[in-house]
Amino acid sequence: MLKRMLIATDLSEASAKVLGCVDFLYGLGMREAVLLYCVNVRDVGFITDDLRESLHEPLEEQMKVLEARGLQTTSEIVLGLPHREILRIADEKDCDLIVVGSHGRSLMGSVLLGSVASSVVQSARKPVMVVRLKIVEQEGCKGCEMACENLAHHVLYPTDFSDNAERAFDYVTKMVESGCKRVTLLHVQDKANIERHLRDRLDEFNRIDRARLERLEEIVKGKGATEVSILIPYGSPIKEVLKCARQNDVSLVVMGSQGRGFMEEVFVGSVANNVTRLAPVPVMLIPALR
Repeated sequence: MLKRMLIATDLSEASAKVLGCVDFLYGLGMREAVLLYCVNVRDVGFITDDLRESLHEPLEEQMKVLEARGLQTTSEIVLGLPHREILRIADEKDCDLIVVGSHGRSLMGSVLLGSVASSVVQSARKPVMVVRLKIVEQEGCKGCEMACENLAHHVLYPTDFSDNAERAFDYVTKMVESGCKRVTLLHVQDKANIERHLRDRLDEFNRIDRARLERLEEIVKGKGATEVSILIPYGSPIKEVLKCARQNDVSLVVMGSQGRGFMEEVFVGSVANNVTRLAPVPVMLIPALR
């Protein structure tokens, strides 16, 4: 399922902190990494020998971090639009996962995604992990760190029971097999779809969907999970997923990137897109098979 990943880097402090996720990914079977630095064609028209040389040392330092964790690592320096090059190289190198950080060089305090990460999430046809970074201040200087150091601590799996969500569940079971003991299974009864004409059937929907989640609970417990919670709130899917992530000590959200309303021309559904932008913790998005 996971063997080779592409890690996008801008050689900043933020991108160095993103590498903190590799121990978790190694536990899932990841053994190879492609470390990609893209020189933005909008900033520089071509890559000079001097520029390439100036990038070599910091790129080498990040490669050493990955190699020290057991990953066979190669690096690429390319010229182009970063999000397009990330997607192109991920396809070219047959990567199973794209890893991007939530902040770039600027380390602005906003909780929103950086433009490169957002564009990758919107268009990727491969699984993407967005590593949430948070701004910290030490001795009057701003820096960053991973929002959660132990990604396997508590996995949140939101599902709408679509085929894409089922595919994402395969990744959750792999995480449990690799040592994750705490899992929350979440299905949101969408108030916008139910309230006007189907409110009298809410109890029926809850019974059906709880039975579905209980079947998933049996699976993850059979794989080794020891603390499994089932939640079926009534409200806005985006708000309820974010609320759960914030209030339940979640370390990672794993979800399908499209739901039942997926249209071919829209790669990422609104729920997945907004959860990825606003979640306080890393998010792994699993795309639909095409």
